[in-house]
Amino acid sequence: MAPRQIVLDTETTGLNARMGDRVIEIGCIELLSRNITDRQFHSYLNPGREIEEGAARVHGLSSEFLADKPKFPDIAQEFVAYVSGAELIIHNAAFDVEFLDQELSLAGLKKLSEYASSIVDTLAMARELHPGKRNGLDALCERYSISNAHRTLHGALLDARLLAEVYLALTRGQESLVMELDQPSAAATAAALVDAKKLTVLRATDAELKAHEKILDAIDQAAKEKGGSLWRKLAG
Repeated sequence: MAPRQIVLDTETTGLNARMGDRVIEIGCIELLSRNITDRQFHSYLNPGREIEEGAARVHGLSSEFLADKPKFPDIAQEFVAYVSGAELIIHNAAFDVEFLDQELSLAGLKKLSEYASSIVDTLAMARELHPGKRNGLDALCERYSISNAHRTLHGALLDARLLAEVYLALTRGQESLVMELDQPSAAATAAALVDAKKLTVLRATDAELKAHEKILDAIDQAAKEKGGSLWRKLAG
């Protein structure tokens, strides 16, 4: 059975978890056998603090909008149950993991890595595949022809959906390689269907055999310092 994968994104009050910034939105998309399912997780959160002006310009979320939303401990168990045992796929994973670890700790729970089977950082993947190029989500969408025209602001669920498509594009070559290894080629399949008894064997003429020997003589002479040609050794 293919491993369950969760593509995850967050929005926050600011950029520094250690200075007290908090998670205000979590968006998750599920992948099963490289297909996006309709089982998703999404929640806005009341952070209990003001949102930095710069962050608000990025995601458009306000303290007024979040005032009646649940706090992280209210949804923590549901979130943990959703991600448990899955491989998490996150863009710039260190950022989101630090924030979620802080939220989980404040809720009296373990670190995110203790619930997930593993964590994949698509930013690191993209940098390895495209060194020296821009590898933000918008740049990757453009590179892989994924429409993000509706992304006027950042949003955790929207960005998770786009990242799911980017991840599938980033790993498409790996999938093709696995398919090639698992499945016989068309030529091999066709060869298996040929009846060897019906094949016509064309023997070389005397002139062709002499020409072949002349070529082997030249190869043997060129390889003399290394003990002669391998063909002549095998023939002998």
